[in-house]
Amino acid sequence: MTKALGLFSGGLDSILASVILREQGISVTVVNFKTPVFGPEKAIKSAQILNIPLKIVDITPPFLEMLRNPEHGYGSLMNPCIDCHILMLREAGKVMEREGFDFIFTGEVLGQRPMSQNKGTLKLIARKSGYGAHLLRPLSAKLLPETIPEKTGQVDRDSLLDISGRSRKRQMALAERYGISEYPSPAGGCLLTDPGFSRRLKDLLQYQVNVDNRDIELLRWGRHLRLDKDTKLIIGRNKNENEVIHGLSKPQDQMLKVLDVPGPAVLIPSGAHLENQKLAATICASYSDTSEGTPVRVMVTQNHASTIISTKAVEKRSFENLLI
Repeated sequence: MTKALGLFSGGLDSILASVILREQGISVTVVNFKTPVFGPEKAIKSAQILNIPLKIVDITPPFLEMLRNPEHGYGSLMNPCIDCHILMLREAGKVMEREGFDFIFTGEVLGQRPMSQNKGTLKLIARKSGYGAHLLRPLSAKLLPETIPEKTGQVDRDSLLDISGRSRKRQMALAERYGISEYPSPAGGCLLTDPGFSRRLKDLLQYQVNVDNRDIELLRWGRHLRLDKDTKLIIGRNKNENEVIHGLSKPQDQMLKVLDVPGPAVLIPSGAHLENQKLAATICASYSDTSEGTPVRVMVTQNHASTIISTKAVEKRSFENLLI
């Protein structure tokens, strides 16, 4: 039996690509690539509904390396969509070779995204991945060059589709035909397309050489302020964010907390020198429930040892120029 491995986001297009091939009697397995900016939640749910085997593969190290300097640049924000697709196809190709799949497939639709899914870009992605001859895009296959699985009869090209453009009417009609009533909306999914997250990521990559999962995860929470090239503050905006920030802290970080009155959790990754600690304490006090001008004490904890800094709250507007 022919075995196919599909890149699977859990969205409608990847669902339909899987169902169309399975309808031909092909054994379909799907893979979702996990990174700090997009996770497998949608894929897990959709694969369970379809009863399709799902592999989840964490590609964080090569993803972060690519993210810092993508060969084909970024989109409108910090989203290197072309290089990201190339990376995922390369990783899928490795799984294909290692586990004996006959070809790989995606749910990509010609022209659905003007920059990353036009004919030239799809051809570029296929070539750069190194697996273009074994890459099938079932939803638009009739509009694209014939691939090895089609030429060898592993896939019936006549049963594939010729969908193009941004309209989803044909996909929605196919979903109804196949009895697929539950699928996520096409919006969202990748944090790199969020303007606020993208600004913080750009700042992180500019000032920090070694970036790990924790650094990326922190970008999702709180207010971020840049004091200087070596010092950044992360300020919780509510109880939930305070708890998350505490949970993500490391012993070598500095955690700040106003004593005696409610206030935010403030984290300084890897800590700061004394002058910046004093400034951070003032910022911490200013975002607390303390009235402006009232003397307060701020506790700074690092490596399980604490010190106290005395300061006063000031107008939060004083720090707007530091916001990332």
